[in-house]
Amino acid sequence: MRLNTVPELFESTVARRGGEPALIDAESTLGYAELNTRINRLARRLIAHGVGPDTLVAIAMPKCNDLIVAIMAVLKAGGAYLPLDPGYPAERLAFMLSDAGPVLLLRSSSVASLGAGLPELVLDDPALRTACAALPGHDVAQHERRAELRPEHLMYVIHTSGSTGRPKGVAVPHGGVRDMAATQAAVLRAGPGDRVLQWASISFDAAFWDVALALLSGAALVMVPAEDLLPGRPLWNTLLKYGITHAVLPPVALSETDAGDVLVGGTVMSTGDSCTPTLVRKWSPQRRMFNGYGPTEVTVGATIGGPVRDAGDTGIGTPWIGNEVHVLDERLRPVPPGTEGELYIAGSGLARGYLNRFPATAAKFVADPFGPPGSRMYRTGDRGRREPDGELFFTGRADGQVKLRGFRVELGEIETRLAAHPAVQVAVAVVRGELADAHVVGYVTTMAPVEPGELRAHVAGSLPAHMVPTRVTVLDRFPTLANGKIDREALPEPAAPAAVRPDGIREFGSREAGGCAAVVCAIVEDVLGIPEARVTDNFFRLGGHSVQATRLAVRIRERFEVRLPIRAVLEAATIGELAASVESRLRG
Repeated sequence: MRLNTVPELFESTVARRGGEPALIDAESTLGYAELNTRINRLARRLIAHGVGPDTLVAIAMPKCNDLIVAIMAVLKAGGAYLPLDPGYPAERLAFMLSDAGPVLLLRSSSVASLGAGLPELVLDDPALRTACAALPGHDVAQHERRAELRPEHLMYVIHTSGSTGRPKGVAVPHGGVRDMAATQAAVLRAGPGDRVLQWASISFDAAFWDVALALLSGAALVMVPAEDLLPGRPLWNTLLKYGITHAVLPPVALSETDAGDVLVGGTVMSTGDSCTPTLVRKWSPQRRMFNGYGPTEVTVGATIGGPVRDAGDTGIGTPWIGNEVHVLDERLRPVPPGTEGELYIAGSGLARGYLNRFPATAAKFVADPFGPPGSRMYRTGDRGRREPDGELFFTGRADGQVKLRGFRVELGEIETRLAAHPAVQVAVAVVRGELADAHVVGYVTTMAPVEPGELRAHVAGSLPAHMVPTRVTVLDRFPTLANGKIDREALPEPAAPAAVRPDGIREFGSREAGGCAAVVCAIVEDVLGIPEARVTDNFFRLGGHSVQATRLAVRIRERFEVRLPIRAVLEAATIGELAASVESRLRG
C-alpha cells in the first residue's frame, strides 16, 4: 500500500513505534500512541466544525506540544493549515486571514482573538479538552471525513514576501510529502532514539520539515520556547540540554552558536542562506553536515548536498527523490555543465501555485518541456550552475529578492510600504552586512518633512520585525546611473537613528547617564554600531534584532557578572528599564 498523505505516513510510524517518545518539551514527553490519540480526538472535533479536504484552518500558537497536535489534527481531519505567527503585526495577520479565508481559527489562551468574525477553538480551554477526551481516539477513517483525502488535496498555505507589497499565499498539497520523507530517510537517517529540534517558526515551511523529520521516522521532536532557540548561548544550551541529534538551522544561527559539545556524532543541516566555508570548518568536524536548498513554492526544499567536508565552494547538492532541477537559459534551453543559468524545479514537490493569484501563478509555474504532457516547473528566479559531476551551485538572484538572516524577503514589499507614507516620494531598500549582522536599510526622498523614526514605525505597523529597516535615510535626491535608474551601489552609508523624545526634551545617553545605565547604553551602542543610545530608547526600535539581543545579554553578563536571562532584554521597554533589571540583580 502506497502511503501518500501525511496522516497515512504518520499512522504507519505510530503502528511501528507506538511506545517510542514522539514529543518532548520542558514539562512532558508524549509517546507516539498517546500523541496519535490526542490528534485523532481533536481531528474529529474539527470535522464536526466543517473541516475537510481543501478547507483551511488558521493556527496561532506559541511553540509547545499543543501546536504540533493542532497541525496534525488539521491534517488528519483532511484540512490544510494556515500558520499565523502571533508576533506579527495585526494588520499583516488580518490580511493573511482575509486572503486565505480559513473556516476556523485554532489558538491558545495566550494569544488574543484575531477578530474578523472567524469561529475559533481555544485549545487549552478546559471545556474543550473535556469534550475532546470524550471522543474516540482511534485513527480517523476516510469515511469519517467530509470527503476522501487524496495527495492532490491541500496540506498548508504559507505566505511569503511579495514584490507588490502584499504577501502571497503558497498552496502546497500532500503530493510531495512521500518523496520528501524518503529523501530525509535516505540522507539524514533520523529514527527511533534520535531527537530532532523544532527550530523554525511555524510561519515558515522549514517548520514542517522539522515535524516530518521526526514524526514520520519514529524520532522524537523537541519543542522549546522561542527564546530558548535564539542563536548563541540559548540555542547551545537547548542543543546540549535535550541531547539533540538532528538540527536544521540557518547560517545565521550556526555562525552565532558555539559548536563545542553539541550535536557530536549527530547531523546538522544548513539551509535558508548561503553556507560559508567558515561554517563548514566550524560544524563539519565530529558530525554529518548537509546543505539544503529550496523555495517556499515547493514542498519545503528541492536539493540537498553532503556530507560536507571541504571548506571550499559549498554546493546545494542534487535533487530530492522525485524531483528535478533544470539549469536553463532565457529560451528554456539547458546550459552546458559549469555554465550559469536560471534554476527551474520540477517533480512531485511542486506547489499548486499562489492562492487566488492566477496571473502570478501562471508567470512562475510554467509548462515543463522536459516532462510528460501537462507537467509544470517552477521558475525560481535563482541563478546557478551544474558541475559535470551533477553537483548544483547557487550563484545569486535575478531579481530583488534577498535572504536576510534566513528569511526570504522581497525588497519591493518594503519599498512599497515606505512609499505608502504620505510624505514619501520615492523609496529604496537594500541589505547591508552579512549573516547575523545583515539588516535592511531604507532610503527615501520626501515632499514634506518627516522623521526617520516615523517612517520605521509606519513600516512596523504592517511588516514583521525582520523586514523593518534598521535605518531610514532621507535624501535630497537619489544617485543615478547613466540610464537614469537609481544607482544602489552609490547610496551613502545609512544615517544613525535619532534618539530624541517626541516632545523634544533631550535625554541622557551613555555619555551623560550615570552608573549602570551608562555602561548598558555603551554596550548597546557597541552591539548596534550606533553613535548614541539613550536610557529612554527601545533596543529594537534602534534597529536591534533577536540575534543582537542575545549578544547584548552575553555582553551584559560578562561585564557585570550577573545571571541575566535573554527574556530580560526581550521584555525591557527601554534601555533604562534593562539597566534597572541589571541593578536589581547586582543587589542580590
